[in-house]
Amino acid sequence: MDGLVMRVLFRVDASLHIGTGHVMRCLTLADALTAGGTTCEFICRAHPGHLLDLIRSKGYIAHALAVRRDPLGAGVAGCTTESDEQSPAHSDWLGASQSEDAAACASILAERQPDWLIVDHYALDVHWEQALKPHYRKLMVIDDLADRPHVCDLLLDQTFGRQDEDYRAWVLRDCKLLCGSQYALLRPEFAAQRSYSLQRRVKPQLRQLLITMGGVDKDNATGRVLKTLRDSPLPSDCKIVVVMGTTAPWLNEIKQQALCMPWSTRVLVGVSDMARLMAESDLAIGAAGATSWERCCLGLPTAMMVLADNQRSIALALCNTGAAQLVQFAELESQPIITSQLIDTRMLSLMNSAAAAVTDGLGTDRVVGSILNKVHYAN
Repeated sequence: MDGLVMRVLFRVDASLHIGTGHVMRCLTLADALTAGGTTCEFICRAHPGHLLDLIRSKGYIAHALAVRRDPLGAGVAGCTTESDEQSPAHSDWLGASQSEDAAACASILAERQPDWLIVDHYALDVHWEQALKPHYRKLMVIDDLADRPHVCDLLLDQTFGRQDEDYRAWVLRDCKLLCGSQYALLRPEFAAQRSYSLQRRVKPQLRQLLITMGGVDKDNATGRVLKTLRDSPLPSDCKIVVVMGTTAPWLNEIKQQALCMPWSTRVLVGVSDMARLMAESDLAIGAAGATSWERCCLGLPTAMMVLADNQRSIALALCNTGAAQLVQFAELESQPIITSQLIDTRMLSLMNSAAAAVTDGLGTDRVVGSILNKVHYAN
């Protein structure tokens, strides 16, 4: 065992339709594993809006798979599909059938023979996992849905309020389950900023508003938010910071819109200091995606929107606990995002405390510990 380097391969995608969150949380886990001496590589399908270049820029080998089917499900010549009984609900996210994807991954895995295959993809299930079983030692699944079977050794669902019982019908008896926001995959800078962020919220005042609607924001939620904010009761000295991804299709339009806002508004692209930005912000308007756990770690209250079906349970749980207030995306033009009640000092303080109780930012360390504890090298 001593002197051997553990090898991990990630199977994960990003696209204009899928978004960037799956890849970003896998990168967080890969960085933590790499810091401990593990070798990590990625397998990604080259959908429009993929993040292969970003992954490679961080020093990882990233194997690109060709798109065989439109990410919204339109087939191309020669593309086969599984039967309805075998297809996960999000099968149209894959850009191929599960059997085609497994065949494309098999040669890569056969050469690498990873100690761990880590898969973060709603379109893959037990059929894909079993097809590749000869080529990996152990399997980890990262999920949020609890809606399909797996043959994994370790399963992570970082959703707030998620219980082991939600997965017992979907996994093998000896599968180790990591369920709940205490396992949220956050970069170490969030835990590092937590004390400072919570301390500056002891007497909250709204001086900086942070808008984060996801790395892609294909439906231009950011633009609709900025339009609605023009009639909100924000303090005159409030500053607005908008964060967008490098692949966001509405980026240029948002930059122009920011110039016309009644408050000082900056648009930041591909930021590397999100923890600091969140720590220095007093309120966020954000999607109910993976950044929810980042905001909670830093006690940042949120006016939250559901932009995808898989975000609904996250939003409801965080709103029920008081960490966020739900804003209906479909009703943006008819209801205010920011109300006088939301920016009241007492309300901000209550939301700060509720958010901070959701996660402490140390989930990545807990997940890495579980991965290392499950590894058994042959003598």
